[in-house]
Amino acid sequence: MKTFTLATSLVLLAAGAADALTVRGSVAGGTLPPDLRVAGVVVTPFGQVVQEVSSVPVEKGQFSLELPVTAPTARAQVTLTPQNVNWPGVIDPVQVSGPAQVAELKLFTYRDQNNNGRRDENEPLREVMADVRGANLFVVWVNTDVNVTASKGFEAGLKRGWNAFLVDVGRAVNVQPFADTTVVTVRLGR
Repeated sequence: MKTFTLATSLVLLAAGAADALTVRGSVAGGTLPPDLRVAGVVVTPFGQVVQEVSSVPVEKGQFSLELPVTAPTARAQVTLTPQNVNWPGVIDPVQVSGPAQVAELKLFTYRDQNNNGRRDENEPLREVMADVRGANLFVVWVNTDVNVTASKGFEAGLKRGWNAFLVDVGRAVNVQPFADTTVVTVRLGR
C-alpha cells in the first residue's frame, strides 16, 4: 500500500493536446547561486531521470517554466497500469480506465556552471518539491484521455497532453483546480 502525507487536488489544465503548461514559481531557501536553473524532467515510475523537457534560469528568485506541447520521447513514456501509478495521494486499489502511455514530470534544480543554457553531465540534478500552501504540485503527460481512480476518493480525469495536480492528502481527497497562473514555491534544501 502506498501512503503519502499529502491530499489530492486535480486540475485539468489543457483543453486539448495543443495547450502548453506553464509552471511559475519562486525559489526559497537561502542564497541562490546566479547560475541556478529549474528543470522539468521526466522520470520513470521509480523516480529515475529519463529526459529533461524544459529548463529556465532563476532570476531574482523567480522562474517561469513552460512545458512543450510536443510529447516526451518514446523512451520517456511508459504504459499506464495500476501497478505503476506511484503518484502522490494514490493508495491501492488503483484502477485505470483504458490503455495509455504516460510520462511523470518532476522538478529539479541544477547549477549551469558553464552558462550554456542546458544541463551537462557534470552538473548534478537536485529534486525539489513545488508547493502551494502545503499542497504539492504533480505533473503528468498522457497520450490519450484516461481516468485513474484509487482509494480515498482519488479520481483523475486526465486529458491528452500535460495535466497537473495539487496533492494534499488528508482523511479525504479534496479536488481543487490548479491553473498555470498559480505561483508555486520551490524550497532548496541544505
